[in-house]
Amino acid sequence: MDNSKIKRYTVTAALPYTNGPVHIGHLAGVYLPADTYVRYLRANNRDVKFICGSDENGVPITLKAKKEGITPQQVVDKYHKIIGDSFQEFGVSFDIYHRTSSLTHHQTASDFFENLYNKGVFTEEITEQYYDEKAQTFLADRYITGTCPNCGFEHAYGDQCENCGTTLNATDLINPKSTLSGEPPVRKETKNWFLPLDQYEDRLRAYIESHKEWKPNVYGQCQSWLKAGLHPRAMTRDLDWGVKVPVKGADGKVLYVWFDAPIGYISATKELFNYANLDVWNPKAEEFYINQNGVEKGHWEEYWKDDSTKLVHFIGKDNIVFHCIIFPAMLMAHGDYILADNVPANEFLNLEGQKISTSKNWAVWLNEYLIDFKDKQDVLRYVLTATAPETKDNDFTWKDFQARNNNELVAVLGNFINRVTVLTHKYFEGKVPMLMELTAEDQQVIEDLAAYPAKVSASIEQYRFREALTEVMNVARLGNKYLADTEPWKAIKTEEDRVRTILNISLQIAATIEILIEPFLPFTANKLMKMLNYGGYLWADAGKMGLLQRGHQLNQPELLFEKIEDEQVQAQIDKLNASKAQNTLANAVVAPAKENISFEDFSAVDIRVATITAAVKVEKTKKLLKLTLDTGIDERTVVSGIAEHYKPEDIIGQRVSVVVNLAPREIKGILSQGMILMSENSEGKLTFVAPVENHSAGSVIK
Repeated sequence: MDNSKIKRYTVTAALPYTNGPVHIGHLAGVYLPADTYVRYLRANNRDVKFICGSDENGVPITLKAKKEGITPQQVVDKYHKIIGDSFQEFGVSFDIYHRTSSLTHHQTASDFFENLYNKGVFTEEITEQYYDEKAQTFLADRYITGTCPNCGFEHAYGDQCENCGTTLNATDLINPKSTLSGEPPVRKETKNWFLPLDQYEDRLRAYIESHKEWKPNVYGQCQSWLKAGLHPRAMTRDLDWGVKVPVKGADGKVLYVWFDAPIGYISATKELFNYANLDVWNPKAEEFYINQNGVEKGHWEEYWKDDSTKLVHFIGKDNIVFHCIIFPAMLMAHGDYILADNVPANEFLNLEGQKISTSKNWAVWLNEYLIDFKDKQDVLRYVLTATAPETKDNDFTWKDFQARNNNELVAVLGNFINRVTVLTHKYFEGKVPMLMELTAEDQQVIEDLAAYPAKVSASIEQYRFREALTEVMNVARLGNKYLADTEPWKAIKTEEDRVRTILNISLQIAATIEILIEPFLPFTANKLMKMLNYGGYLWADAGKMGLLQRGHQLNQPELLFEKIEDEQVQAQIDKLNASKAQNTLANAVVAPAKENISFEDFSAVDIRVATITAAVKVEKTKKLLKLTLDTGIDERTVVSGIAEHYKPEDIIGQRVSVVVNLAPREIKGILSQGMILMSENSEGKLTFVAPVENHSAGSVIK
């Protein structure tokens, strides 16, 4: 979008499910980059509204309620407060943190559905959905687990495989089971309303192809979906928790969570302006959080329906299809709304080399971090930005957290600010000295300083926040090098005027750092602003000389950061290891035996010894290997989900057990002719099931 045509910005951050607190993966993937971008826009005096809220209508809420023996409303009330409080304390500067259980949201989502319904957009279809006969209820997608038809993962959900990321329909699963009763569900007819995505395929393709500047992971995933062809998708569900479907004959049905959740951005914006336009503002704190600073009376429609508004969605990579395909199709069908100009989705953040798992408590929870590391919000903000998974999955480790704090925040940024403020107080009573005659060295530093704001801006505008933060830290490195080269602590003995110039320039560098660092480390910027005893400058002022005038009085210096000791980090590592030990113990319980089968059923399975003669990774997958097997009766191809456990070159010649009479199945365009047998331990490690002695390929396993 042409920047000259932009009058305002609407920036949204993915609505977190209120079935648990937020963790560092959520922060690194969505909320920190969004907050950094919004703070940067505000520093540039842009009109921006930062929108978020709790997603309280998803099936995970009802699952959590059943697990804890409480109502869904009690679940969302509990976690909405935990999440909202954590965001506030962490400095995520939403203009409003709303919730989808609000009356405003229910009405907005209902109106949106009715608009499409009255236009004849939806198709009514009677389909077979899974039904739990024991629980006597239709099963929403997340109430069903089974084997993913794409990668073979045995614990995929009915809407998405968390192993390979493929979006699914529950009926796609192999060997589905109800999470309510553990029983295999039956198919039963039910009526639902479908959004015909296929009818919007050409418009969606044109929309996506007009944004080739999007991140490759976003653009590529969208193109992959379009290439495969879009199909109608149900926008209603048989469930009793959520926004009721507002049409006749829809008793016992609610809006599909991915229909109502993105509308939550719109309803939150409406709520923001509803309160902003009141003469007396008196929100109920337990309902939602709102920031009145800078919110003027106006109309919410400008932020969603005006072509001069730039709409940006910050999300994680697992939400790309919903924000780039389904939500845009909904907005196209409605006709009144603008489409997102960018969807800068990040990849996933791992923890200590493993995928973050909320169910296994393998996570760093924000609310716990704020207690364990009091007043160190900016340390986590810095580390998560410096290691952000912007283009590929990245890893957070506590040792790296400690090293970046001690070696970068303390030794680089904190060291420079401390030296320049302490020296100013020591030599000039804390007053900014006069700028005297400039040397060539001084001129070069001033020129270098002036160039940094544009560098940082360019990176932020392209959503490269890691790169932008590096450039801000380079300003501190510029200051440290300048002090080290000029050595004012030595020059003061014979060249006081020279020291005046050195400290004046160094203080201008410090003032620029305060401006540039604020979008990333707002608590540090505020502390630095108080030390320098100035504020109110905008981004355009950064890099200029004279921000701190001659004679300006500084306040007393204080340390911006302190070292993090080994004991603090070890305590966090021990906490994670304790979670791992608990999960290992829990998973060590032997799974119950499956139902009995007849001898004839077992005899029908033909299992043979085979030898792997070739192995290669399947392109564009993380889990799959394409294996060529010598079965003794033929040579065949089998696709197996073992790529994370074995390198292709290491398993050539490996003897395996393979089911040779399993019906062939196409996986990622490859015809797989069988299934190799693997054993899995409590930690998820896969091992080949193979004969102890050297039986030849083709030997029958009985």
